[in-house]
Amino acid sequence: TDRVELDLGVAASFGGGDNEIEARRGMRELGTLVELGPRLKLRLGEGAGGGRWRAEFPLRGVFDLNDGGGYRGLAFEPKRRFERLTAGGWRYGTALSVILADRRLADDFYGVGTQDAIPGRPAYVARGGLVATRLSLSVSRSLSPDWRVFGVARYDTVQGAANEDSPLVRKKGGGSLGIGLAYTFARSAASAYD
Repeated sequence: TDRVELDLGVAASFGGGDNEIEARRGMRELGTLVELGPRLKLRLGEGAGGGRWRAEFPLRGVFDLNDGGGYRGLAFEPKRRFERLTAGGWRYGTALSVILADRRLADDFYGVGTQDAIPGRPAYVARGGLVATRLSLSVSRSLSPDWRVFGVARYDTVQGAANEDSPLVRKKGGGSLGIGLAYTFARSAASAYD
């Protein structure tokens, strides 16, 4: 509808071996993960300067490609987003979200089994709940009807998270930047709200 949208959300992240993540040395490798599941979007109304507020509620099952698509658990990332299109054609947005995981998924990232315990890395039983809080900023501009350039900045923190005290947590927060170019190769007959 004009206000509510339900679609399929997909996300992915590359894995990391024990040679890349010092805190996990000698432990099982984190595989390349694919997340898949329903995503509910709510349009919350107009904001300052012609912008608009939106809330998103993606619930995704997490699967490990390095383990033949083995199921790793559930992730839920409620998000509040503000977007605005300027007169010059630039679109910018900001979003605040929390990432929640069930105990099984949290254990994959933060748990330390007795077989993996060493001095400085004691055994740790991970808990489900808040995994991280994320602040995102984005900017994009159409170069033509089919080409769009974009940039993103993101900061994640585990401050106050359920497994903040895991011996695998060495830093409480970190940022990332990205730029890219998107190409639209097909369009529907009717244009979408976004």
